[in-house]
Amino acid sequence: MRKLENTEPFRIGLTGGIASGKSLIANYFEELGVPVIDTDVIARELVEPGSPALNEIRQMFGDRVIAVDGGLNRAALRTIVFADEGERRKLEGLLHPLIREETMRQSASAGGRYQIIVVPLLAESPMRESMDRILVVDVPKALQLERLLARDAENKAQAERIIASQASREERLAIADDVINNDGSLELARQRVAELHRRYERLAALR
Repeated sequence: MRKLENTEPFRIGLTGGIASGKSLIANYFEELGVPVIDTDVIARELVEPGSPALNEIRQMFGDRVIAVDGGLNRAALRTIVFADEGERRKLEGLLHPLIREETMRQSASAGGRYQIIVVPLLAESPMRESMDRILVVDVPKALQLERLLARDAENKAQAERIIASQASREERLAIADDVINNDGSLELARQRVAELHRRYERLAALR
């Protein structure tokens, strides 16, 4: 984590494995009036039809990753990059610097006593150094797989490859300042968010 700078926003990096419920938790913070910046949303915006990033992806992977409407064929790209680590790293090398730049730009103008920055791959990312605290949304791997299969209709083999491509549960927990166990009821998760909200407001005020 970075050294606290009073001139910069107090940033909470929210992370967790795929299908752990990061968006749900981020929404709960947003309901409390906390600015939320989601790097998945930024990533989607960066590859809109006609964007420079989408053109570079097309050059890297060919027309097979372009949908009939000219947008990104996410299913085709996912199949490629989660079957070949080298291809995945090429894609990350293109997108991750762009995502970080836009995230910091939005953070600088978002305001708030503190901000939630949703970064799915925070454990693997140098963006971790820009966060004041790290909040991990944690679920058991079996539940993560079950949710991923239900949400994205992946076949089990592909879903397991996606999970394996990310930092392990243990690696994420090792970097956590705070944890939300998201394997219970929605009400319990909401209560935990409320507790953390009060804590983060106090910490931000003490800077």
